[in-house]
This record gives sequence, C-alpha cells and structure tokens, in this order.
Amino acid sequence: MNAPLRVNEALLIAGHAFEPFQCVAWAPQDGNGELSLTVVDRTRNSIGRKQVPSSTYSDPAQWQHLLEEVRAELAQGGYALQPWSMPAQ
Repeated sequence: MNAPLRVNEALLIAGHAFEPFQCVAWAPQDGNGELSLTVVDRTRNSIGRKQVPSSTYSDPAQWQHLLEEVRAELAQGGYALQPWSMPAQ
C-alpha cells in the first residue's frame, strides 16, 4: 500500500510533472489544506490552474491521476511536455 504523501513531496512531484514549464503552488491563508497549482510558461503566463484538496495530493494514486489529467489538458492545448511518470513510492 502506498504511504500518504506530505505536501513537500507532492509539490516536488508536481514540479517535475510539467517540465519544461514551471509549476507554482501555494496554500490559501484560510488553512483548509487546499493547494492552488498554476502551470506557467517561459514568459510566466498561466497555462493551467487547479485547486487541489489535501485528500487528493496526499494520496499517491489520486495525485498521479490529477497530474496526468492536467498534463492531458495542456497537451490538448498545444503545450509539449517532457515525458513523465509518477515516481515509485
């Protein structure tokens, strides 16, 4: 069984998932555990954005599914991403 991901691990994985673009993440000040993820291009324009509950980014399978979903959306939008796979836990 996969161990839950800590927020720092989830963010590191997300950072690699969207290369060569950058993934910016922050937690809103309300402290509900939700993350805001934004993928930006080389000119710092937002090309993708998601609000992610802690239940998603802490579960490796759900996190992988969400990252793959966002990658597919970006690819459909014409953005070329480097190959990526979820790291082994």
